[in-house]
Amino acid sequence: MVPFLRILGIETSCDETAAAVVERDAEGHSNVLSDVVLSQLDEHSAYGGVVPEIAARAHVEALDELIEEALKRANVSLDDVDAIAATSGPGLIGGLLVGLMTGKAIARAAGKPLYAINHLEGHALTARLTDGLSFPYLMLLVSGGHTQLILVRGVGQYERWGTTIDDALGEAFDKTAKLLGLPYPGGPAVERMAQDGNPDRFDFPRPLAGEARLDFSFSGLKTAVRQAAQDIAPLSDQDVADICASFQKAVSRTLKDRIGRGLQRFKTEFPATISATGPATCPATGEKPALVVAGGVAANLQLRGTLQALCDKNGFRFVAPPLRLCTDNAVMIAWAGLERMATGAAPDELDVQPRSRWPLDSNAETLIGFGKRGAKA
Repeated sequence: MVPFLRILGIETSCDETAAAVVERDAEGHSNVLSDVVLSQLDEHSAYGGVVPEIAARAHVEALDELIEEALKRANVSLDDVDAIAATSGPGLIGGLLVGLMTGKAIARAAGKPLYAINHLEGHALTARLTDGLSFPYLMLLVSGGHTQLILVRGVGQYERWGTTIDDALGEAFDKTAKLLGLPYPGGPAVERMAQDGNPDRFDFPRPLAGEARLDFSFSGLKTAVRQAAQDIAPLSDQDVADICASFQKAVSRTLKDRIGRGLQRFKTEFPATISATGPATCPATGEKPALVVAGGVAANLQLRGTLQALCDKNGFRFVAPPLRLCTDNAVMIAWAGLERMATGAAPDELDVQPRSRWPLDSNAETLIGFGKRGAKA
C-alpha cells in the first residue's frame, strides 16, 4: 500500500507565482494544507499581454516569500514534507528557471527528492484530486497557450486526440478583446460584454466543423471578427457587445462539434455497459465516463454550459474543478508529484533542465511550432 505522503509544490510557468502544500493518504484521498498564488495581472495589463522578462523578475522577487507563507499556512516545516515538486515546463523559460532552480536548491538543502512536473500533467490530474476520478477519462485543456483534447489513461499515460493548428482559444479571446479595445485579460472582458450582446447579429465561422479529425483552429474566426469590426467602424458599445456575443456563440458551436466527436470516439474505444436500471458506465472503471475541462478559459460560463449540455446528451459526467484550480496554481503541481510518487516513479536528478516546450504525448504528430526545445505541446 502507498504510504501517507506530503509534498511542497512550486509553480512559475507564466504570470502566476504559486506555492502549495498537499497531502495524499494511503487510499489516494487528498488534503490541501495551503494554496498561495500571487497574480502578476497588474504588472502585465498595461502591455495587453504577458511580458516574459517582467514575469521572470516578479517570480524572483516573490517566490521565496510565497514558499515560506505556504509552509506557515500548512503549519509544517521542510522537515515535514516528503518531496519537492516544481513545474519544469512547458512555459516561459525565464519563469521556469526561477521555479525549478528554487526547487532544486530546497531539495538539495533539505535532502528531499525532487519531481520536475509537466505543467499540463498538473491540469490533467487535478480532477482526481477534486473529484476522485478513475482512469480513463477525457480532458479538454483550454488556456492562453493550449487547446487540446487528451485521453488520460493513467499517470504518465496520455494520448493527444486533438490540438489547435494555429491559435489557442485563450489567445483568440485575448486578441479579440485587444482588437475591440477591451482590457487584458481578454477572456473575462469578452464574456462580460457578451452578456449584453446579440449573438445572432454576426454569423462567424466554425473552423473545422464537420471534419472527422479532432483538431481545433481559431485563426480564421479571429480574422472574421477583425473584418466585421472594420466593416462597421467606428464601433459603438452595442457593436462591441454584439461582436463578443457572436464570437462566443461561434466558439461554443465549434467546441460542441469538436468535443462531441471526441465523446463519440471515447464511447467507441471504451464501449459502455448498458444497464436497464442505471446510466451507461465505462467498463474500465465501472463509472460513468467523464469529460474534464481545465485551463483558464474553463472559467467562461457559456462554454461550461455548452459542455455540460453536451455531456448530458451523451451520457458523460462533466467535471470542472473549482476556478482557482483551473488556472495556474501550485496545488496541481504538488498533486502531480504525489501521483508520481504513488506509482513508485523515481525522482528527477538535480541536473534536470526546464523545457519551454514539453508535450504530454511525445508520440503525437507535431502540428504547430517545433523549435530547438521540441514540439510546442
